Amino acid sequence: MAEGKMASAEEVFKQILLIDKNIPEIWTNLGIVLESLGRKEEAEESYNRSIILNPGLSGSYTNLASFLAQNKRHSEALEVYARALSIDPASASTYSNLGVLLACMEKEIEAEQAYRKALVLDPGFAKAYFNLSYLLLKQGRFEEGWRCLDFRYHPKCAFETNAHELPFPRWQGESLRDKSLLVLYEQGHGDEIQFCRYLPLVKAQGPRKITLICKPALKSLFSEIKEVDNVYAAKEFIPEEAFDYWVFPLSFPLNFNTSIDSIPSEIPYLKTPESYSRKWEKKIPAAGFRVALVWKGSLEFENDADRSLPHLSLLYPFWSVPGISFISLQKGQGEEDARQSLPDYPILHLGDQLENFSDTAAVIEQVDLVISVDTAVAHLAGALGKNCWILLPHYKTDWRWLKARSDSPWYPNVMRLYRQTSEGDWSNVISNIKVDLESEVSLRCSNC
Repeated sequence: MAEGKMASAEEVFKQILLIDKNIPEIWTNLGIVLESLGRKEEAEESYNRSIILNPGLSGSYTNLASFLAQNKRHSEALEVYARALSIDPASASTYSNLGVLLACMEKEIEAEQAYRKALVLDPGFAKAYFNLSYLLLKQGRFEEGWRCLDFRYHPKCAFETNAHELPFPRWQGESLRDKSLLVLYEQGHGDEIQFCRYLPLVKAQGPRKITLICKPALKSLFSEIKEVDNVYAAKEFIPEEAFDYWVFPLSFPLNFNTSIDSIPSEIPYLKTPESYSRKWEKKIPAAGFRVALVWKGSLEFENDADRSLPHLSLLYPFWSVPGISFISLQKGQGEEDARQSLPDYPILHLGDQLENFSDTAAVIEQVDLVISVDTAVAHLAGALGKNCWILLPHYKTDWRWLKARSDSPWYPNVMRLYRQTSEGDWSNVISNIKVDLESEVSLRCSNC
């Protein structure tokens, strides 16, 4: 199970239960395995069997509560967490998990109290610091938020890395004068795009050399960043040389003491390689108000079911606005929606021709507007200085969009945020965007 071999783990646990079906811990572990395999009913049954066998085992309640929370059965989860804490009121992990649930329920005061209770019980509990960071950053409380986010790569926290095995130290804000810095990659493409904005600040510190490692799809685009001396794609050969420091991109805000008012917000901070601009210059319609669309993100993202639209057809009301040419930048899941779009809803599908983010940037360069769900393309549009309207889910809205704002200090004057008013209902967002589209097209025509 620890190695992620869930099918094998299931087989072993079931063999144990054939010998003795009355071991509650085995039923709990089997529940974890079944949950990971997507077999929800069986998982819940396993958790409940564990509780029946030993009603005093707090961990069984915690696992069941986490399962219920993941499936948005929030009221039930609250009750089960209460049972777990009645058995073990000193469980820091239970309080931290309870905080996550309360944050999802938008009970932010209670969520913060739960996180801080976990940290009183276990002052070194990295996962509680990490969970608290998202709440603080969403509220714009950056000073403490960045410090808490720095726990994300703690061995017992959310993400895994072997960067700590590098034979040189992590950069934590020391002078970089005449030093060499290795910037690693982390998390999603959008994170890398959002936080590479800090490289000019790094360069201003006078380092001898900056070497950047990024995901392969970003290499040609990031090679245009003038402050960087060398750019490598992840897993590419890197010359064996000593660096003075290494750093993760999401640590830049902490190292530069970033507040909302001091976000590096000079837009644009990325540019399209000229060869890609030439490649795409005659492939985009010249006529009309050109709008690029992205309606789905990656399935690997934990909140994808909420942040992505079920189908392109939800955006069909936009086609009633005259004078617009629609272009699909959808890549991966959702491409079939564009390929099979009905004749009354024409769209130029380019997703299967986009080999990397330089291709995407070259297309964005030529359109008038990008309308996207919360995914890397939105960050790319913002970094290029292109007007971008983002559709945001009501449930677990990402921390970087803050709360209740219709703009973003990360992408001033180019980003417009449209938020769901109720979970799973995109109707108000679509309606508001349609009204604003009509105004944009009308304004464009009046200026022609």
